[in-house]
Amino acid sequence: MTTGTIIAIFGAAIAAFLACMGSARGVGIACEAGNAVVAEDPSKSGKALLLEALPGSQGIYGFVTAFMVLMQLGVIGGTIAQLTIEQGLYYFAACLPIAIVGYYSAIAQGKVCATGMNILAKKPDDSIKGVTAAALVETYAIFSLLVSLLLVLNFPG
Repeated sequence: MTTGTIIAIFGAAIAAFLACMGSARGVGIACEAGNAVVAEDPSKSGKALLLEALPGSQGIYGFVTAFMVLMQLGVIGGTIAQLTIEQGLYYFAACLPIAIVGYYSAIAQGKVCATGMNILAKKPDDSIKGVTAAALVETYAIFSLLVSLLLVLNFPG
């Protein structure tokens, strides 16, 4: 395996690692707030679960990006590509948008979901407003996913 291939695989690992780490933190933040709401009124658990789960999407995006890189490289289901250092750096750079934005947006989304729990606690019928606010943060994770995937799938080499 060449140095370029190792760099590309490292980029895939970083995409999954950072995005999943951010999601774990974001989900944790949202779950802390959700547990308080559900402890007071267990009937709100379904709506709380939606807000708790939303920050987990960035981890999925990081995983998808990593999977696509590994597929492109032949690590999954093929012959492993022998990349130059420049080609490896291209893949590494392609993984950075979802790695970095995924990490930070998952944490931000967790905080937004935690505040959305306040809406759920006080006005359960308006809880969709908290989900909508969280979706605004999600938009930037989706943009970064698209950038990463467009770069990965349109590898010029």
